[in-house]
Amino acid sequence: MPRIAGHRKGVERVRELVIACKEAGIEYLTLFAFSSENWRRPKQEVKMLMELFMNALDKEVKKLHEKGVRFRVIGDSTRFGKEITERIRKAETLTRDNSALTLTIAANYGGRWDIARACTELARRAVSGKIDAATITPESLEAFLSTSGIPEPDLFIRSGGEQRISNFLLWQLAYTELYFTPVLWPDFDRIQFEQALASYAGRQRRFGLTGEQVEAARHA
Repeated sequence: MPRIAGHRKGVERVRELVIACKEAGIEYLTLFAFSSENWRRPKQEVKMLMELFMNALDKEVKKLHEKGVRFRVIGDSTRFGKEITERIRKAETLTRDNSALTLTIAANYGGRWDIARACTELARRAVSGKIDAATITPESLEAFLSTSGIPEPDLFIRSGGEQRISNFLLWQLAYTELYFTPVLWPDFDRIQFEQALASYAGRQRRFGLTGEQVEAARHA
């Protein structure tokens, strides 16, 4: 089948997994829809992806709103053109007060771009005298990342057999649990998702501590 068929099926998976997240009590879901490197793909595929994105904004956002889902897009959306940019703005405005789940779509996004953009803003403020460069901390930088206000991810899922992060949320994934599966995204259904959650549930998150320290704190 043509590659676009997989992309269309992938949109259906988003719909299914949004429901699964809500039922599991997950409050934040971030999906990597289109990286800043994906512009290098064949022009016809990129064109069809843009059309699919626009159709999804037209058809899916209202359904998300009805389910109480807040919709956000992170990344440099200016390259998408006026039509898509305006649809993104309207979708974010429509759903901004929803609280059942925050669905963030990373589109024309790159982790390095995100960090560089935050550094640029910090540098600008330091030059203007608004902040002292010597006082900049990791927390200072985090405030200017595109994910500001969203907790760092607990679980990162990479489908399709690839075992790399591919420039996704580089800063934010510092202590995230990683889960890799050979299952392709169009086939990544609720059952696959529950398997990923089960894998996560069986892990001990230490954040630099020893296992003994974590266990002691849990039973304190």
